[in-house]
Amino acid sequence: MPEKRMLIVDSDVIRKIDENRGDMTISDFISFLIDSQLKQDANGQNSNHVTKEEFRQFEQGIRELLRNFLEFFLSYGLELGKQPTDRELDKLAHKLQAMGISTKAKST
Repeated sequence: MPEKRMLIVDSDVIRKIDENRGDMTISDFISFLIDSQLKQDANGQNSNHVTKEEFRQFEQGIRELLRNFLEFFLSYGLELGKQPTDRELDKLAHKLQAMGISTKAKST
């Protein structure tokens, strides 16, 4: 049987524990919280957080996806015979540049 110790905490903390622990004992709930905060993935990173690099890659992917959608809708409109005005094309190019996306077609 594990050795038991006393932990003194503020009454607000005990109230939060009691409100959120469900059927778990206070000790089990605190152990669960500590384990979930200390759990690390294979790279030694806390799996509950995103790194700056992961977020940057996600942001670039979203921007690329948006660019592809805009290019698709623009080309779809052209195929239907709707000719966009130079003003509409300039507005689209400005929006893409504001998002940091090149308006040149990506070579594949």
